[in-house]
Amino acid sequence: MTTTGEDHATVRGGPWWWTRWRSAVLDTGLAAVSAAECGAEGVRFAHDAGIPAAVGVAFGVLSGSALIVRRKWPIAVVLVSIAITPAQMGYLMGIVGLYTLAASELPRRIIGSLAGMSFLGMLIVMFVRVRQDTQRGSWELGDWFVPFASITTAVGMTAPPVLLGMYVGARRRLMESLRERADSLERELQLLAERAEERAEWARGEERTRIAREMHDVVAHRVSLMVVHAAALQAVARKDPEKAVKNAALVGDMGRQALTELREMLGVLRSGDGRDARERTAVPLVAVGVAAAAAASRAVEDESAADGPCLSDVDELLGQSAAAGMAVDLSVEGETRSYAAEIEQTAYRVVQEALTNVHKHAAGAKTHVRLAHRVSEIAMQVENEPPPEPASASAARLPSGGNGLVGMRERVLALGGVFVSGPTDAGGFRVSAVIPAA
Repeated sequence: MTTTGEDHATVRGGPWWWTRWRSAVLDTGLAAVSAAECGAEGVRFAHDAGIPAAVGVAFGVLSGSALIVRRKWPIAVVLVSIAITPAQMGYLMGIVGLYTLAASELPRRIIGSLAGMSFLGMLIVMFVRVRQDTQRGSWELGDWFVPFASITTAVGMTAPPVLLGMYVGARRRLMESLRERADSLERELQLLAERAEERAEWARGEERTRIAREMHDVVAHRVSLMVVHAAALQAVARKDPEKAVKNAALVGDMGRQALTELREMLGVLRSGDGRDARERTAVPLVAVGVAAAAAASRAVEDESAADGPCLSDVDELLGQSAAAGMAVDLSVEGETRSYAAEIEQTAYRVVQEALTNVHKHAAGAKTHVRLAHRVSEIAMQVENEPPPEPASASAARLPSGGNGLVGMRERVLALGGVFVSGPTDAGGFRVSAVIPAA
């Protein structure tokens, strides 16, 4: 990262009030030249005032040395130059002082007032001096020469340093503003990169959670039914060969369906990885925040765009459970209608996972599935009675990872719905969910 303006100010520090050593050397040199000029002009001032020459020289040197503080007190320097203007000294100090004053951050009214005072003092002094020189000379230049020379000299000694100082000050302020904006932009880009990294990490976590939930929903139900049918096949293989053949065919069909769904999901993941790779090579660093936002929302977009199960497949789902030996009935309230893809998929997955839990924990229990189509929402409830035999719950020896209820809750809450699950008073288990239809 580049060095900011504050770092520059710290690194390039100078003595006392100077920010750089180069500025201190320049001001010291200008003060020495001004002191020499005022000291030389102090001889003439002492002669005209009738004082010792040493006093005039000392006065001039002391007055000219005030230029060394031009950066810290520019007003004082200009006032000193105006004060010694009647003594006809301090021309360099007046020019440099006006330049420094105009380039400073002082209000324009102060700069204008002091520049006007300096112009007026120079005009009066030059008018008197040119008039005296004209009267002492033997040439005739006319009455117009004295005011012309006075005004020209006053303007030449005042206007150029003021205009140049205003230009330099404006340019310096512009450069400082640009430097501050660059520093601010750099800090914003760094903060944006940090936030983008956090959002990308959050997006990766959300994507992992979504993939785990999808894998669980796809595999758990199919494999649970396969295990149930396999257990039934083992039980009736010798007693009822025809039923055993039927159960074996069901196991094969469910296995093929599970493999088909897994292939579809893996295909989506592979295509998503390829798209992510292309985006990583094409998206510049400045757009990393946009890329992270797109990655964060891609899960919802992919889920809504992909072809998945819908409510019309619930009858087939119940038929598969019934074929596995579950006594299940379906009741539908309200007028059946279509919903958004993500709503129908979520409703289907809730019913599917609830039936899977019945196979795992209450095999043989009678199960009631209810769907209610309301004005602004769809409600579903899966409730099972206690299993007929206490040992039947673990007869198929189906493992449970404890992720089914968690996945259902995440799906429903993501759509702004309500999810409730828990045991019933009769000893069964109930899963209820309400999803907004909008």
